[in-house]
Parts: sequence; C-alpha cells; structure tokens
Amino acid sequence: MTAPLVPEVHTSDVALAIDIGGTKLAAGLVDGSGRLEVSRQVPTSAEDGEGLFAVLAGLVDEVRDEGRRRSLADPTVCGVGSGGPMTWGGAAVSPVNIPQWRGFPLRDRLADRVGLPTFVDNDAKALALAEGWQGAARGVSGFVGMVVSTGVGGGIVLDGRLLDGVDGNAGHIGHVVVEPDGHRCGCGGRGCLEAEASGTAIAARTGAPPAEASIEVREHTGRLVGRAVASVGALLDLRLAVVAGSVALGFGEVFFAAAQREIDERARLEFVRDLRIVPAELGAEAPLVGAAAVGWRGLVGG
Repeated sequence: MTAPLVPEVHTSDVALAIDIGGTKLAAGLVDGSGRLEVSRQVPTSAEDGEGLFAVLAGLVDEVRDEGRRRSLADPTVCGVGSGGPMTWGGAAVSPVNIPQWRGFPLRDRLADRVGLPTFVDNDAKALALAEGWQGAARGVSGFVGMVVSTGVGGGIVLDGRLLDGVDGNAGHIGHVVVEPDGHRCGCGGRGCLEAEASGTAIAARTGAPPAEASIEVREHTGRLVGRAVASVGALLDLRLAVVAGSVALGFGEVFFAAAQREIDERARLEFVRDLRIVPAELGAEAPLVGAAAVGWRGLVGG
C-alpha cells in the first residue's frame, strides 16, 4: 500500500509554517487538518542576508505570540517552503529572486532560532504537497504543482510520491526552455519559462506590474505555461497540473483558458490528451499549508 503523501497527524497538532518568496515572507500556524489558524506576512526587503533573517525571525516571533494568545497548542515542528535552488534539505539556500541569500544556511539558523525540528524544501514542492493533501489534487497519484509568481517553480508527484532528486530540486519547471532564443534568465540560461512568464519577467518586459498586464500579455503567459506543462506531462505520464501564485491566480480565467488551449494543441499522444491545468484550490493559503506538510513529512523521514 502506498504511504500517504502527507503523514497523518492528530488534528490538534500544530506546525510552525514559513513561506519564503521573492516579494514576501509569510509565517503561520497550521493544525493537523490543514487549517491555517494564524498567519502574518511582510515584504522581502533588507539590505543583506543577516538583515533579512532578522526580519524573518521577528515575523516568526509575532506568529508564535499570537498562537499563545489564542491558546493554540505549541508547534511541534517547523516546516519551510523557500524559493530555490538549494542544497539537500535547505542546508544552504540560494533563491534566484532573493539576492541577499547565496548559500545561506537557512535550516540550521532557523532550527536554532525556533527550537524545533526544522525541515526546508522548495516552495513549489510544498505547494504540490498542499494541493495533494487538501486541495485540487486530492486522491491523484501523479501531477505537477506549480507556482507562477515572482518566479516560476514546480513540484512533481509521481506514483503517489513527491520527487526530490539528487539535491532536492526536482520539479524546477521554471527552467524548462519555452523560447529557445528568448530572454536571458536569472539562472544564466535563455528562454526559460521563468524568464518569459514570471512576474519579474513580465514587469521587465512591459514596464508595469503584472496586475496591470493586458489581455494579450495574460494570454501569452498562459500559453507559455501550457507549453511547459505539455512537455512535462508527456515526459512523466501526468494528467493534471495545479497552479498557484499571484500571476497565475491574478490573471485568472484568461490565463488558464490560454494554457489549456496550448496543452490541447501540443499534448497529442493518446496517454496525455486528457492533461488538464487547474487553479490551486487552496489559493493564498497553499504556501503555508504546504510548508506545514514539509515539516510533518520531514518528521517521519518522508
């Protein structure tokens, strides 16, 4: 029998959940049923790596204080979803969109600060855990979870298991090439999905924040995401892509309809013709719910 994607825990158990992204840091308390009880967020802004960690530490203290005021159980684990890449288990993180951290020892620094078993994984892998546990991919044994936001990340569940890879970076769909002669990417390559469809790329190309993007830009972004999903679906025999992030969810139906049209046009092999792309069901709560899942998965050696 296949083990559950996220280990079963008592509903009263609490995880300290942290989400680290290019534009915001978020922290919260999540119970064993996946309910987000407390959450706070602040912009990702500081002059250097130590300053950014100090901001994060203050945010965590605020969340834990609020949990005590509400008489919640003390957290038993800390789970973190962070932009990547990173070395195994988040021992050193170098998020493409957080230049203050290059080889930053996030896991150990956080563990010392919070006094809890601490587990770190890629934020998009955390999203995949969340949606497979409590969201749009419940009961699905194979799917790709994606975050299309400041950057573009992914996590892959195959045969009921979250794929890790050699260093824990499996699923980096943001660096699938969708435009061979496209824009230079922060990773050093050219034409990566992240260089073409991320919020950072859209703002650089249009001179305006993604929230102000035209219908044409929203459709074009959806097509590029659909192009990447079609390739990954065929490679891994998947039927579902679940997408979160401020760009994808903010662009809404225009984005998802364009992505599905692109998938339908490009995914022509019989086994992948039913490949669907859908919005993340957990919405804005998915990153912290997923971070909690990272923590509980780590506790049992997932």
